[in-house]
Amino acid sequence: MIAWVYENARQAACLDHLLVATDSPEVEAYCRQAGFAVMMTSREHKSGTDRLAEVMAREPAAIYVNIQGDEPMITSDHLERLLKPFRDDPATQVSTLKVAIDAETALDRNVVKVVTDLAGRALYFSRARIPFDRDATGTAQYFKHQGFYAFRAAALATFHRLPPTPLEKLEKLEQLRFLENGIGIAVVETPHDTIGVDTEEDLHKVEEHLLRLKSRPEK
Repeated sequence: MIAWVYENARQAACLDHLLVATDSPEVEAYCRQAGFAVMMTSREHKSGTDRLAEVMAREPAAIYVNIQGDEPMITSDHLERLLKPFRDDPATQVSTLKVAIDAETALDRNVVKVVTDLAGRALYFSRARIPFDRDATGTAQYFKHQGFYAFRAAALATFHRLPPTPLEKLEKLEQLRFLENGIGIAVVETPHDTIGVDTEEDLHKVEEHLLRLKSRPEK
């Protein structure tokens, strides 16, 4: 799993440096054997964003990208889109991605949904199906939030310093801490869905996807 994520992310020319941050000695040993840059971090972190804040204290940079280790379907295009808001607008503090989904998928509480304003900034993230189609028009477009983030160093430091917020604790969504504290999140659409591996069923879906890719004839 880690090898797929690392090798795919390494294809992105927009990244200057890539490393695995972990609190697992087994993961550290595997990464060193595979020749992947790796950093041991505290076991006390409550989120990947907090873990990234520890990395920031030891690896200075202007922008940090958080790629979860259970996202083997990530591509360089995802990362290019994720970093585009920082190139387009110096005021960008945080960015993430979204992908269109159908109304049935939007009912799944394990799929986090996002709604944005007209400029593409996040209005809200929820496990509920949002927006609510009150008149049952059937025209609502739903978007799944993909859990990739990029942060300016100052925004990452602020997140780590702030306590968990009411909506964050209610929805169990750490990105709401930014919104509740008035820190905007740029949301970029991608046509490429991914499957985060949280269950055995997810693992089988990803394995099928990777086998399909492997079986495609080379051009």
